[in-house]
Amino acid sequence: MPARKTSGKKSAKKSSKKSLRVESGPVPPYGDPIRKAIARGDAQEMKTVAASARKWMSDVQAALDQLDSALKKSKK
Repeated sequence: MPARKTSGKKSAKKSSKKSLRVESGPVPPYGDPIRKAIARGDAQEMKTVAASARKWMSDVQAALDQLDSALKKSKK
């Protein structure tokens, strides 16, 4: 059987298995990340996701309050 020709490109090394827990920045409180954290059952992860969601919601509420204030001023 003849040898197989290669394209000249080096093959990429497969990365080793990563931990199931991926550390990332704040996650907006979309239902899917929250439900996935609950399904995994990791209490610390659920607390982290909940804190992140509460912070995000607080930031959004503050921005909405500013928007409402600006709208009221513009009507005058």
